[in-house]
Amino acid sequence: MPFDYDLDFEHIDFRENRDKYRVGRGEQGVLLVEPYKSEILPHWRFKTPDEAKESSEKIYEQFLEYKKNKDFVGADMARKFLQMGYTRARRYTNYKGGRKYDENDEVNERQIDPVKAKSAAIFEEKWKLARTDEEYLKMKKAHQKEFG
Repeated sequence: MPFDYDLDFEHIDFRENRDKYRVGRGEQGVLLVEPYKSEILPHWRFKTPDEAKESSEKIYEQFLEYKKNKDFVGADMARKFLQMGYTRARRYTNYKGGRKYDENDEVNERQIDPVKAKSAAIFEEKWKLARTDEEYLKMKKAHQKEFG
């Protein structure tokens, strides 16, 4: 079932209303689903490898804590933030200022930034751990079976 962008995200507590949460594709909803957004976002940084390491470790700890508490929505949101750390760092790796397109909608020339590439690799490692975690995958399957 696709991610439902028509929900009243400003007023839904997804910890209390997990039945309304849909996994969606990739990072869908990562900046909408509360209270998880507010719990995870303050730790999300990728500007330097040191920031990425600290950030990805903290978010992965949150992933493990949500999983331990049988909170699939929280675990999935942490997984999404790890994925977003990787994808955003990759965008900044390839395009100065993170902008793929110029003001004329032409693709900017790629300029590899090795610092951002390291940040992306750090997030990728934790994202892979989260997305392949067997208990998480069982929780995901159960959530999708029960709620769509």
